[in-house]
Amino acid sequence: MPSGFGSSSYYERHRQTPALIRARKPYLLKNAIVGTLVTSVAVGVYIYTIRAIGQDDFEDVKVPDAPTKPSQN
Repeated sequence: MPSGFGSSSYYERHRQTPALIRARKPYLLKNAIVGTLVTSVAVGVYIYTIRAIGQDDFEDVKVPDAPTKPSQN
């Protein structure tokens, strides 16, 4: 019996059996396309966010003056 969580779809060294490979074959292209689309949307949102933040010059943010040290006499 293969090791793991009682799965008989994998060999001892975590290799897929031929039956599992045949069962997954019809979904391989669809999964690759969906994975590519999800990745490209995530990268697009990241790039858009970085560009939107990069255009802000923060002129409307008030920066406090540096604290002054009291003079000791």
